[in-house]
Amino acid sequence: MFLFDEPLSNLDAKLRVQMRVELKRLHDRLETTAIYVTHDQVEAMTLGDRVVVMKDGLVQQVGDPLTVYAKPRNRFVAGFIGSPAMNFIDCTVTGADGHLAVDAPGGFLIAVPDERRASLERYRGQPVTLGIRPEDVRESGPGDPKHAQVEAVVEVVEPLGNEILIDVKIGPNPIVARVPPTSRLRMHERVRLSLDPERLHFFDAESGSAIGNPPRVAG
Repeated sequence: MFLFDEPLSNLDAKLRVQMRVELKRLHDRLETTAIYVTHDQVEAMTLGDRVVVMKDGLVQQVGDPLTVYAKPRNRFVAGFIGSPAMNFIDCTVTGADGHLAVDAPGGFLIAVPDERRASLERYRGQPVTLGIRPEDVRESGPGDPKHAQVEAVVEVVEPLGNEILIDVKIGPNPIVARVPPTSRLRMHERVRLSLDPERLHFFDAESGSAIGNPPRVAG
């Protein structure tokens, strides 16, 4: 068994990428168990066959990287795995006549998907935390459902070549969206965004635990 204790932490960005590839090849060739300790979630996702997320010495979740990413057990795991981090918005569960929505200041009102209503019913009138990853937020198109759209103001535009990250505000709520490089959004511009209703996460506002069944895995 090999134990790696943050072996790449003192390397520059380019060399870290090269060494991740070399370690992956070495592990495949030797077929020996390796325990790799890291605070870098990119290293955890790319090098691990099985990821153990810990906080304050306690195991928060164990699973393969894509499962931990898509189905986090609590808000800590959801915020740690993923870059940029998952967006969180403090909401209140509202609704009547069998319909539920999550409501937050600034005109944020999103209908709860049918398959998630049962688990959120007991939170009616109570605060919850909505989570949505940047890649599940996009500029609204003609075919997007109206009940999953919100108005936002662009605060920062970060072009990265293959994609653009935009920091926006929905009322007082700051979130990050990942949009295509063809986007022409500018700072201070108003934009209508769509949140993928099948990719919403909900967390208990007090405990941080995920509520009900996780959203469907993308793709």
